[in-house]
Amino acid sequence: MKRNVLLGAVAATSLIALSACGGGAQEAPAADDAAEAPAEEETTAEAPAEEVEAVPAAEANGTIIEVEMLTRDPDTGRQVFKPGLVRAKVGDTIVFKPTDPTHQSQSIDEMIPAGVTGWQGAINEEVSYVVPAPGIYGYKCNPHYAAGMIGLIVVEGEGMEANLEAAKAVTHPGLAGKAFEELFAEASL
Repeated sequence: MKRNVLLGAVAATSLIALSACGGGAQEAPAADDAAEAPAEEETTAEAPAEEVEAVPAAEANGTIIEVEMLTRDPDTGRQVFKPGLVRAKVGDTIVFKPTDPTHQSQSIDEMIPAGVTGWQGAINEEVSYVVPAPGIYGYKCNPHYAAGMIGLIVVEGEGMEANLEAAKAVTHPGLAGKAFEELFAEASL
């Protein structure tokens, strides 16, 4: 009896947590409902977004820069990418190594140059990214973003500072904002 009550409580708690996180299943509209729905009208008065030409992928130049994903930095005790600040050139390959488990690397869309396609790695998997253009590239470990597990890549070249102000203006959760301020200062940007 006690076991059934305990299992029922665990199941109820799990359902509540799942629905609070938006993880509940969503029903797709029936085919008849979709046909009856009126077409949505565009109601925004905003000007169309300026189209940005996509930056083509760069050919790897043979230079590999490794960045470790650490659960506990021996110097600070924090979850970090080490090094946190990388200086690179177009064509350099940045390799994010899952040195410790539960980490991943992904670019922050608002912190990469216009027209550049970023990256998103899976947890516990190595990610390689060939840098396609000069500029500032901010990235994070999504599960530990608010804990300040972030990094910055400064890619040298003409137009390097084109996205600097936009990258600095991005707001971040928790400790990530302070961590980015420290990296921008370390990079003298």
